[in-house]
Amino acid sequence: MNSLYWHTSGEGNVDLVLLHGWGLNAEVWNSITPRLSPHFRLHQVDLPGFGRSQGYPALTLTEMAQELVPSLPEKAILLGWSLGGLVASQLALTLPQRVSGLITVASSPCFTACDTWPGIKPDTLQGFQQQLSQDYQRTVERFLALQTLGTESARQDARALKEVVLSQPMPSVPVLEGGLAILGQADLREALRDLPVPFLRIYGYLDGLVPRRVADLLDECWPASVSRVMEKAAHAPFISHPEAFCQHILDFSADLTG
Repeated sequence: MNSLYWHTSGEGNVDLVLLHGWGLNAEVWNSITPRLSPHFRLHQVDLPGFGRSQGYPALTLTEMAQELVPSLPEKAILLGWSLGGLVASQLALTLPQRVSGLITVASSPCFTACDTWPGIKPDTLQGFQQQLSQDYQRTVERFLALQTLGTESARQDARALKEVVLSQPMPSVPVLEGGLAILGQADLREALRDLPVPFLRIYGYLDGLVPRRVADLLDECWPASVSRVMEKAAHAPFISHPEAFCQHILDFSADLTG
């Protein structure tokens, strides 16, 4: 029987569930957990098939979110980065009564560029999918390097992400392909329009995977949500700018409980 890896820590009385991005695992949050643990009960999860949550096949977005439901704390704030932002959003759509707030980080309801929507070019994602079967580790490393491009600490941040990947069991090629398929196919733009849950979106101004123009477009589409663009950050703002990032989380939580 498959089982998800959950790790709970922290001294606060607010539950914060942390969902990582493609190719990674829950250890990616370790740079900010010391700052957040006095304020929250932190739940770090390895998504199905990633890290210590082994034994899963490739899943759809709905299936991946469903796997988290049995262990989801009541009235939790969901924080999802990149692919994890889609999973967190799907959870909030499925069970809004069990979610007190949603935070997406360097994420988009539609990652693929289409018509007037900015995003990752479809042929770029297809290229990664083709390369996975040829040179698995190099493909993952290239994707990680893209996430830190442009920041002052790009090399250091890329190295930190690589260490996270290597610290735990690697996902299988089918699981990685399934994750890329979600990034290529998911479109939650309409579904999230009427989300009945407080919603914070955090972006990196230098992000090459989720262009900053997404923030402005969603400000118009989702006026009930709030966006924050971190000027010197790229796709992993919690690694490059942990203090400023954590302050956004604390401010959002204070608004919910205050």
